[in-house]
Amino acid sequence: MEMSKKTHIKNMRYEDFNDNEYLEQYVEELRRNNVPVVLGKLSDIINWGRSHSVWPLTFATSCCGIEFMCVGGARTDFARFGWEVYRNSPRQADVIFVFGTIVHKMAPVLKRLYDQMAEPKYVVAVGSCAICGGPFRNSYHVVKGVDEIIPVDVYVPGCPPRPDAILYGMMQLERKIKVQNFFKLPEQPEVKEHVTPEENAAHYEAKLGK
Repeated sequence: MEMSKKTHIKNMRYEDFNDNEYLEQYVEELRRNNVPVVLGKLSDIINWGRSHSVWPLTFATSCCGIEFMCVGGARTDFARFGWEVYRNSPRQADVIFVFGTIVHKMAPVLKRLYDQMAEPKYVVAVGSCAICGGPFRNSYHVVKGVDEIIPVDVYVPGCPPRPDAILYGMMQLERKIKVQNFFKLPEQPEVKEHVTPEENAAHYEAKLGK
C-alpha cells in the first residue's frame, strides 16, 4: 500500500528574520492573498495582556485612600483599563497602591505584603504622605517615604491627588509594563533598612540638644 505523501510547509531561513526588507515583502505577498498576518514579538503580546489586566491591592491609611474610591466611580471608570479586579490577598495582586502616612510600626506590615506578592510586581505611591511623609515628615514616628521600605515604580504627587492624576499614574505603569521584556525582567532593587523609631527619636533629641 502506497504511503501518502507528507505535506511540505514552506518555512523561512533563520537569517531571513534579520532582513526587514525581505520580511516586508513576504508579509505583503501574504496579504495580497488575503492571509491576515501580524508581526510582533511574543513578549509584546504578553505585555499587552498584562498591562490591560492589572489586579491591584490597596494599602490605605488616610485621606488619599478615600480619594481613590472616586477613581473607581462612574465619572472616572478605571474599569475600562482593566484595573477593576481588586484583590484581598497579596498573592493574587500585580500592583500595590500605597496611600497615606506610613508609620514605623506599620512599615513591617507593608514590607510583608510586598514580599508575598508574586513576580513581576509593582508599587504605586499615591499622595505626599506616601511619597515623602507629607506634613508629618518631621514627626519621629513617620517613615519619610515608602521607598525606604519597598521599591516604588510610579509616584503620584498631591495632597490628595485628583482622581485624574491617579488615573494618569496608572496609565504610566501600563506604559512601563508594555516596554518590559517579560522573559528577562529586571531584578528588583534592594531597599535599605528604614530608620527605626529609636534611631529617629535619638536623632531629634540630639538635634534639640537634649
